[in-house]
Amino acid sequence: MSKSYLRSGAFFAVPFLVIKVITLAEERPENDKKPSAPVVSSTPRQTPTEHDGQHDFDFEIGPWRTHLWCLRHPLTDSTEWVESKGIVVVRKVWDGRANLVELVAEGPAGPFEFLNLRLYNPQTHQWSDYFATSKDGTFIRPMIGEFKNGRGEFFFQEKLNGRAMFFRSRIWNITPGSCRFEDAFSDDGGKTWKVKGIAMDTRVKDESPPQISDPPEPTPKNASTEHDGQHDFDFEIGTWKTHLWRLVDPLTGSTKWVEYEGTSVVRKIWNGRANLVELEVDGPTGHIEGLNLRLYNPQSRQWNLNFASSRSGTLSPPTIGEFKNGRGEFFSQETLNGQAILVRFVISDITPDSCRFEQAFSDDGRKTWEVNWIALDTRMKDEADKAH
Repeated sequence: MSKSYLRSGAFFAVPFLVIKVITLAEERPENDKKPSAPVVSSTPRQTPTEHDGQHDFDFEIGPWRTHLWCLRHPLTDSTEWVESKGIVVVRKVWDGRANLVELVAEGPAGPFEFLNLRLYNPQTHQWSDYFATSKDGTFIRPMIGEFKNGRGEFFFQEKLNGRAMFFRSRIWNITPGSCRFEDAFSDDGGKTWKVKGIAMDTRVKDESPPQISDPPEPTPKNASTEHDGQHDFDFEIGTWKTHLWRLVDPLTGSTKWVEYEGTSVVRKIWNGRANLVELEVDGPTGHIEGLNLRLYNPQSRQWNLNFASSRSGTLSPPTIGEFKNGRGEFFSQETLNGQAILVRFVISDITPDSCRFEQAFSDDGRKTWEVNWIALDTRMKDEADKAH
């Protein structure tokens, strides 16, 4: 079953937790009779009249109170809805070309939390909306879409019980102080839609939203013998000066390196069980803006490192691994110039004020590794800590 919630288009992971909006008349959601069918665009649209949507989510930046309603059994004829209430905080990234949504709420089963990372693709003029919960620390397939006439629509397709399903998430009724989210699914190719979740957000004017107790910490198996790594990155929270070297054209025999200088800001999420790294550096070949959203999986006791650059607005495959003896090693499989390669990312030489990052590729099944990215970070003590 899908793991997504409202805001990213599915409610199936914890169907009894999600909540949505109640109107003043206490109306329950009704099925959408005339939906627009999903539109998938494979050709970048770069005409002069194309809407530049990179600031479409600026209206949402800040703290909000949220009401959530979720259909308890969305793939049946169920009419039973479950209500939750919580707090949403939306933070701008890359001056609005990305944003991070954090939600903590109380439902019938207690507190829960999840996040959305939204990335703008300047080539397609569309947004990719990635969703994760703190229970497993992994992203589901992104919902992709755009805003038109002040209304956002985002879609993805998934198979459930062997049947192809379309999922749609809408953002509408947008005012300076409120907005509405609505999730629906279709099992007939988008001809008809059934609403399964609704949320109504109201802006918190005093910028100090009430606090909700954190969800209970999960208890992984073998807790007495395994390293609990959910705070492995706490050492890095704060602002750092970054000195970076990048190998031009990896795995081609190139020995040309380019050098960059800039900053990295690391912010804690979920009390350390996730964190967001924002990197901004400049060098002779130009300007680089990147982010790394790291999510901890309490069941596997491993971290998923998810990287994106502002150029593409999409996440790379997660690099997965853990820390042992103060050294972090993370691996993934990717494609470079049409060839499958292995990627290794190492964090080492960790002190309270410095650390080293190194990325390497292998095209021979880990027999040899070629380093192509080195960064040395030094903590910046002479300015305010931007992470808090």
